[in-house]
Order: sequence, then structure tokens, then C-alpha cells
Amino acid sequence: MTLRDDALKLHLDNCGKIEIGLKVPLQNNMDLALAYTPGVAEPCKDIKENEDLSFDYTWRGNCVAVISDGTRVLGLGNIGAAAAIPVMEGKSALFKAFGDVDAISVCLDTTDKEEFKKTVMILQKNYAGINLEDIQSPKCYDIEDELKEMCDIPVFHDDQHGTAIACLSGVLGGLRYVKKDIKTAKIVVNGCGAAGSAIGRLLVNMGATDVTMVDRWGALYDGIEEDQGITLDRIQKGLSVKTNLNKNKGTLADVVKGADVLIGVSAPNVFTKEIIQSMAEKNIVFAMANPVPETSYAAAKEAGATVVGTGRSDSPNQVNNVIVFPGIFRGALDVRAKRITEEMKVAAAYALANLIPEEELREDYVIPSAFDQRVAPTVAAAVAKVAIEQGLARKIVDPEVVYQNTAKRIAR
Repeated sequence: MTLRDDALKLHLDNCGKIEIGLKVPLQNNMDLALAYTPGVAEPCKDIKENEDLSFDYTWRGNCVAVISDGTRVLGLGNIGAAAAIPVMEGKSALFKAFGDVDAISVCLDTTDKEEFKKTVMILQKNYAGINLEDIQSPKCYDIEDELKEMCDIPVFHDDQHGTAIACLSGVLGGLRYVKKDIKTAKIVVNGCGAAGSAIGRLLVNMGATDVTMVDRWGALYDGIEEDQGITLDRIQKGLSVKTNLNKNKGTLADVVKGADVLIGVSAPNVFTKEIIQSMAEKNIVFAMANPVPETSYAAAKEAGATVVGTGRSDSPNQVNNVIVFPGIFRGALDVRAKRITEEMKVAAAYALANLIPEEELREDYVIPSAFDQRVAPTVAAAVAKVAIEQGLARKIVDPEVVYQNTAKRIAR
């Protein structure tokens, strides 16, 4: 049996990966009277007077919609709404397994940005949060930013921010291991798409002062559009002003020389031996192209990299979004946060990095495993704390209680 055979059999035998379960008994007339008519009218009347009670009286309070238009699914590209369902359903399964969040796959059969936003707005009263997934850039930026302003529940594009938080938690761990500071380290990010741009923005928000973004046109800098006659999207334009302050020009091979950190969200096998060997001593390489990274773990180590991470589960230091999004939403839902902010993302990255004590750091262990039972509770508590501090929590819950409750939820 091949991986394809096994995967198809799993999906066929189970008709997918998730199902609806019951929380209450339905075995007699009294059960029906309480769960449905006439008893169901009582919470309806209370919710009509106070809509926030919908978070208490229904599953809304623990429910997230995983919404996609199927225009950029994994490494498959624009495959459409129906073909995207297995991925969104899989994401829903991860939400449940790693954060005890009830998540529903919602694949919209439209590529129109305005229709997408309108549909989400119409549906939002059913959910406590919206997880956007697998949407083409730059459209994904507008959809997320505009929905964040339009909705009164958290909207989070995991392809951008989950990837950024997971990656940078590993980079922080790597920097601790090699005794370097993010504020002064020379960092190069290869790839200015959704994930790469989110990584660049989060690096700046974390205090990094020497960040250079690179894409097919070379190093990004303020003025590149006029110099090279190219058109940047609005996120790239913002990064051109906030990064590469010395306006260094050239290819990846040119600007990576002497770099302490090299992050890839670009294309397979572009981190050559020569590129890695031109970096500073005690360097860090995170290669996250999917499914084939910019360099393999073994090749990067052979080239002299000190710390290496990829998105693959068969190598050390796996960058996996599952260490991020279940905890992010768990914390946001527990305090009924209105949104997920940059400060919450920074807090989540540091919380994940600090899960590994100094004495346990190794070159092959700078990022916690997805199966570390401390991950979701730690992220949830960090997010809840910041939400409360920023006045974005509808419900005040001690972050330590959030941690303990999350730990109990995922240990069931």
C-alpha cells in the first residue's frame, strides 16, 4: 500500500474525518421537551434580549468556521471549493484534537472577494471565530483585514499568521541556542507571498532591526518599484519601507552573505550549499517550502548550518501550524476575544519558544513538538492574557485557569 492508497482508504472508510456528536440525552419525551420544543424557546427568548448569551446557550461559544474558496490549497493551487473540503475537514479535526475546539469546514464556491466577505458576514453569528484558509494572495490580505473590521469575532488567516508564529518560535529557540539576539541578528526571508510577508511583519513587530525580504525580483527595498518597473502588493510595499533599511540590492546569494538566520517560504531546493556556507557562523536555516523544502535537513547540516528546521515530520525541528492555531483560538474563545492582534501573535511566539528550557535546547530541538501536551495550554493562556490586557475580552478569565482548563480539555 502506498501513502495515496492508505489516505484514500482512510477517507473512504470513514466518509471523512469529523462528525456531529450529542452532548445531551435524547431518549424520552422529557429529553425532547428540554432539548427541543417547548424548552428550546427559553434560551431563544434570552438570546433575543442579549445576543452574547448565544455563546453560553449554544455550541457557538466553542465553534470556529474553517473557511476557504479553494484557490490556493496546500501545494495543489486553485482546485476549487469541493476539492478543498478534505483539507478544511482535516483542519477541523486538528482543532478538535489539539484544542478541543469544534470546527466546521465551510468551502465557498466563489472566487469573488466581495461575495466571499458578504457570505462570511451573513454566517458569522453561528461562530465564535473565523479561521481563513487556502486563499490566494494578495486577495487573502484584503479579505482578512476587511473582515476583521466588519466582524465582532476573531478572524485569523492561518496560512499567514500560523506559519509565521510557528516559524518564529523556532527561530527564537534557535537564537537562544546559538546565543544571538533577534534585535541585532541579520535575518533574510526568501519569499514574499502570504506566509513570507507575515513572517517579515511579525519579525519587525518582535523588534528585529536587520530583516531583508527576497523574492523573484531580488531583495526588497524602498524604491524597487521605480528601479525595476515592478508592481508590489500593498503588504509588500509596507515591508519595503520597514525592512532592508540599508537598501541592499541583489539576489538571495548576494544579500544572504553573513546572515545569522535564513528563512524560506519559496521554492524547492533553492538554498544551495554555497548559499548556506556564505552565512555567519552558528547560523539558523528554516526551509519551509511545501512539500519539498528549499533544502533538506541533511543537506543543510552538511553545508554547515547549526540549526535547521523544515515543515517535514521526518526531520527535527518541524515547523507545524498545529502548534499555533488550536491554542490561539482556544485562548480567544475562552475569554470571548473580539479579535486576534499582533501583540497576541508575538506573545504566542515567545510562549512557544520559552516552553523549551535553556538546558534542554539542542540543535535538533529548538521548537516544541505538536504532541507536546503543554503547547495548546501555553498558547491559549498567552493569548487570553493579552486579550484581557488590551480590553478585547468579553469575559475575564485568569490565564492560569485558561491553561488548566485547556490542559484538561485536550487530555480527555
